[in-house]
Amino acid sequence: MLMFLAPILVLFLMKLVFSTNSSTNVDLATVNVNTSLVKTLDKVSHVDTHKYTTDKKAQNALTKIQSQLPNQAPKKQTQSKIINHYQYGNSDTNFFDKIVPILMGFFVFFFVFLISGMALLNERTSGTLNRLLATPVKRSEIVFGYMLSYGGLAIIQTLIIVLFTVWALKVEVVGNILYVILINFILALVALAFGILMSTFAKSEFQMMQFIPLVIVPQVFFSGIIPLDTMANGVKVISYILPLKYAGDALSGIVMSGNGFLQILPDIGILLVFLVILTVMNILGLKKYRKV
Repeated sequence: MLMFLAPILVLFLMKLVFSTNSSTNVDLATVNVNTSLVKTLDKVSHVDTHKYTTDKKAQNALTKIQSQLPNQAPKKQTQSKIINHYQYGNSDTNFFDKIVPILMGFFVFFFVFLISGMALLNERTSGTLNRLLATPVKRSEIVFGYMLSYGGLAIIQTLIIVLFTVWALKVEVVGNILYVILINFILALVALAFGILMSTFAKSEFQMMQFIPLVIVPQVFFSGIIPLDTMANGVKVISYILPLKYAGDALSGIVMSGNGFLQILPDIGILLVFLVILTVMNILGLKKYRKV
């Protein structure tokens, strides 16, 4: 149960952390202004008033402030009208709203990877997998059986994270939310296959935990949270062998640009290739426990 609640709590905390205060504080100087008006202005949020008895004292205070500003050449003042147009979000949109599509994919990947890896490892160390391997069941059937059973948990985890992000955190989705669920579900299956693969090589739960820095942490760096355009070309190449990069691209395109199915189809295809390769590796990995 905690595995389902943990990503919700982390997403909520990240929402609080990255929701920066965008308000502007204003200082007003008053000279010969009605006292009741000054008190009213003082009650306004982010407004501070400074009362001066004469214009000269107010001017001296203004001159002192101007002297602390960087020297700039005087420019001819022209009246211009500024029009804001938002391709995504509005004036309240912050950094969290930009990275939340990638965070959705990351938490789906991380927790499904952890659940599947730990569960299968526990079954192997307790002897359940060895007894299953002693039956005539094929290795491929064992792998597909595990993926089918834990796939149900992956669906629940995906729905919880996506629906909480969209409705509880009020994240705007420009595209179709069903595509968001589809991408996260495919990514969950990739994480499921990845977790099963790592568990076949881990000898203990402690060793399974050691795979997290090796498998999970690089996904964060190359998922798009840190802009890939700012990285050196040699380093950027690493992102092309990590599934979260393609999931992040697809989710960002759906959430922020309203990309349709044809636009995310290449990313879906690559994620499915990851899934097939990892599934085949899982079947081959069971050879160390049974030769047939």
